[in-house]
Amino acid sequence: MNNIFKIAVFSLLAMLSMKPGYIQAQQHNHEQSSSKDHNQEKEHIHDEAETDEHEGEHEDEHGDEHEDEHGDEHGDEHGDEHGDEHGDEHGDEASSVTLTKEQQRLVNIKIESLSLRNLDYNIYAPGEIQANGYTSYLVSPRVDSVVMKRHKALGDHIQKGDELVTLFSESVAEAQATLKIASAEWQRVSQLGRKVVGDNRYITTKNDYELAKARLMAFGLSGKLINQSTSSLGEYTLNAKIDGAILSDDFQQGQRVEAGHALMLVSDESQLWVEARVQASVQLNLPVGTLAQVKVGDRFYPAEVSQEAHTIDENTRTRVIRLLINNPKDSLHPGEFADVYFNVSTKKAVTAVPENALMRTADGDWAVFVETERNQFAAQEVELGRVLGDFYEIFGLDVGTKVVTQGAFFVASESAKGGFDPHNH
Repeated sequence: MNNIFKIAVFSLLAMLSMKPGYIQAQQHNHEQSSSKDHNQEKEHIHDEAETDEHEGEHEDEHGDEHEDEHGDEHGDEHGDEHGDEHGDEHGDEASSVTLTKEQQRLVNIKIESLSLRNLDYNIYAPGEIQANGYTSYLVSPRVDSVVMKRHKALGDHIQKGDELVTLFSESVAEAQATLKIASAEWQRVSQLGRKVVGDNRYITTKNDYELAKARLMAFGLSGKLINQSTSSLGEYTLNAKIDGAILSDDFQQGQRVEAGHALMLVSDESQLWVEARVQASVQLNLPVGTLAQVKVGDRFYPAEVSQEAHTIDENTRTRVIRLLINNPKDSLHPGEFADVYFNVSTKKAVTAVPENALMRTADGDWAVFVETERNQFAAQEVELGRVLGDFYEIFGLDVGTKVVTQGAFFVASESAKGGFDPHNH
């Protein structure tokens, strides 16, 4: 216990005996040491920051240079080379298409060399059988009348002179009465003679008789009926003027009809008309006598052009071409539809392709496929000329050019996969 107390006292006295300067120095040394450690720590952080910044700048400079040099060289060289090569290859593929022999055989592609040649071809036109207007006539009264009786009916075959229809007219009655008086007076004067009655009366009486007779003829009465005495004034009968058939009879007994009303249409059907309607755009020169084939039902009949209209129908925008067709067995009848095929030949040699060889381009122009190399095809634009039946006259290709005349649609579909463009756009 005493020893412990002595040690404690001794330590306290030692501390009290220290100089203030020594304590401050110790404190200062401690502060400097702390400051030095702190500064070293700051310098170390600063050095790390500078090192990071320097490395960043080095990486940026190196990265930019690397990217510029590598990117430009790689991008330009690769892009230009690849783009040019790809563009050229794509352009070639778009302008042509290659088909193997097997493909051509499967789709039945036909290739022909373009040549100058004279074509015999047919031009089709719809038509209609009609009565021959030059051998037909309308049976009609020439004065207002009433139908009393019919003697023939629709479809009857008649001969010249046959009675067709009997009518009544007040005007005819007056004319018949006048004729009777004039006829009696003329008979009396003519018996007396010119010297007895004088020239003036003789001529006047004769003229009155002939005028009354001519008036009845103007009403449609025949000479036989005019000279025939009848107790029924005003009644008269119309007779057939030609041999033929009654194609229409638009009237009823007891009907009052005006002058000019068509009662019957009588036609000689031994030779009929065929009126063909040709599109106005078709350039067709058909002189009189040009041969044609007319199909009615399942039968063909020969015909020849008799007339050609020089005007265009306003409603159908077609041109009428009239043909004569013989009908000896009465197998054809007006009103029947017909298919007309004109036999035409080109006067000069032409270059032509079938319609199936023509295709439309993206620009709306006409084109055909030509074989540029073996089994390789390309679209070539052409200009169209005349329509030559199933063929079209074309311009723009040299003679000898190999053209796809069958299967062009398949070639176009294959070409469309690479871009169908004859301009190489």
